[in-house]
Amino acid sequence: MAASPNGVIVTIEHVRAARLVGEGVTCAPGIRLWAQRYGIDIRAFLRDGLPVEQIEAIGGPFAMRAASLARAEQETTNE
Repeated sequence: MAASPNGVIVTIEHVRAARLVGEGVTCAPGIRLWAQRYGIDIRAFLRDGLPVEQIEAIGGPFAMRAASLARAEQETTNE
């Protein structure tokens, strides 16, 4: 599993759920293109996820939404 200083990992499930109104890359080809655009090893991402900090470093509303979903899930898990 990928290491994150705060333990939050963004997974493919977060990315698929991150669809924004009128935009997003929730289909497999779209996610592959998104990963390629930002230098993400798609196989490693599918297997292990990525630290939330790496996704946040991409910036943009889609990446930030995926990161937000991962953080929210972690918060509910820790309650």
